Amino acid sequence: MRLVNDHLATKVRLTEPSDNGFLVVAAEVGDWVGPFPMPSRERRRVLTRVDTLCASLAGNEDVVEAVAFRAALRPPGEGAEILRRGGVRPARYDVVVLVRTTTVEAIDTIRANPVYRDMVAVIENAARHIHHVAADNPARIADVDHGPNHWFLFNYFHCGDARTVYDAWEYTAGWFQNNTALPDSTLMRPLTGESTDYGVINHASWPNLRTFLPNLLFQPSFRSFVLANFRANGVAAQPILYRQRSAAVRPSTSSSTSRAISPR
Repeated sequence: MRLVNDHLATKVRLTEPSDNGFLVVAAEVGDWVGPFPMPSRERRRVLTRVDTLCASLAGNEDVVEAVAFRAALRPPGEGAEILRRGGVRPARYDVVVLVRTTTVEAIDTIRANPVYRDMVAVIENAARHIHHVAADNPARIADVDHGPNHWFLFNYFHCGDARTVYDAWEYTAGWFQNNTALPDSTLMRPLTGESTDYGVINHASWPNLRTFLPNLLFQPSFRSFVLANFRANGVAAQPILYRQRSAAVRPSTSSSTSRAISPR
């Protein structure tokens, strides 16, 4: 990896990766106006149905949590020309469902689950484009806190070299950790045989906008270090910010029903 402005470089501080598996269903349902998603009746309809299916899916013993998100903002990214050369569609996903499984091996069981299959079908039938991928966790700061009031990031990375995109993430995540008090981040890497349009997808959260958004807009080193290093290393980074629509976690041993966070 070539480091630009290396005097600003700090590797991210990590904990051990988790043994969880991840299923990501990202869909382009509504339209965008610049960085903002337009209101969409179809998006609301899909998410209403998905809310119920997530709650049902979380009752499965192989599921840790099932969370649905709606897009709120596309902050500055990098790599439109890289995507064009690679024949990869830009990420414009305004609906995302993330299912975290107990193990990577449990992914196939959940993919075959009728509730999960119904959920994917509901999204596919409404979407212009869908990205459906199974992944493991090569690195993390911490498991993402899916509290209902947080702001959530999915950053979709495309690069011709897997090692380069990981190294770029290590340093740019270090910048976010130092400059935006990033409390958590989980990197998701497609399993063998899955789509590699995005070599990794980073999922993270912040408790409020003021923690991070001003730095993306006004901190000079965001462009001179973060975006510049993506550009110098042939990495297309496509961040989208989301709000949680609903979340459901697997029931504890003392409860017979899943705990669902109310739809937003």
